Amino acid sequence: MSALNLTVRVHPVVLFQVVDAFERRNADSHRVIGTLLGSVDKGVVEVTNCFCVPHKEHDDQVEAELSYALDMYDLNRKVNANESVVGWWATGNEVTNHSSVIHEYYARECNNPVHLTVDTSLQGGRMGLRAYVCIQLGVPGGKTGCMFTPIPVELTSYEPETFGLKLLQKTVGVSPAHRPKTVPPMLDLAQISEASTKLQSLLELILKYVDDVIAHKVTPDNAVGRQLLDLIHSVPHMTHEQFTQMFNANVRDLLMVITLSQLIKTQLQLNEKLTFLPTA
Repeated sequence: MSALNLTVRVHPVVLFQVVDAFERRNADSHRVIGTLLGSVDKGVVEVTNCFCVPHKEHDDQVEAELSYALDMYDLNRKVNANESVVGWWATGNEVTNHSSVIHEYYARECNNPVHLTVDTSLQGGRMGLRAYVCIQLGVPGGKTGCMFTPIPVELTSYEPETFGLKLLQKTVGVSPAHRPKTVPPMLDLAQISEASTKLQSLLELILKYVDDVIAHKVTPDNAVGRQLLDLIHSVPHMTHEQFTQMFNANVRDLLMVITLSQLIKTQLQLNEKLTFLPTA
């Protein structure tokens, strides 16, 4: 598959690690680079992890601690064998003259490495995110070179990452004097209450959109209509009595599992105490 057909999906933990490495950089370092870890499947490069690689950039050369990068990669393979090298990242909003030299090293580590730039200077009021691949240029028997070509990049996340981001959002928009330093996870009932409130607000938004379309206040969107139709068809058709019976049966099963887990926990604790009893 051509490198130009690749799509990069970046997880939030990668951005956090990049920002953390940039904040911890040496005083004389203007740019931070590192290795991207993840997987490639059907033209999609999913970046799930990364680490920083110490380096120094001069006018005519780049010095990087490649042995450190290899050691970090070997340690990461022991923790997660599914992650492999998929490219490298750098802070900044543009590709520099030294990028081709660094990219040449990663081209020996993996096929079609991607180059990810994270604009930690926040130009334009946001942290820009761009992905590139290096395309070889030249004629046979003549001079050759490479050109960094942009490819699509998007953010994605697993469910645990989404939950963590929602907790972090609770500290956004609060004045520094009253901003909490830590946010404890919510209880199960609190999560259900918050999810129900959000679901109710979304339903009200959908109802308002449907009413506006019926009243010819808003131009109907066929894509939205198809999504609403799929949503309605996904809801199982059942009476109130059937739903109540199903809900009560699920609650009973859940309570049974909780009771059994508590009994097993108590039995293990009792067995641990009996083990340490002095023998006659």
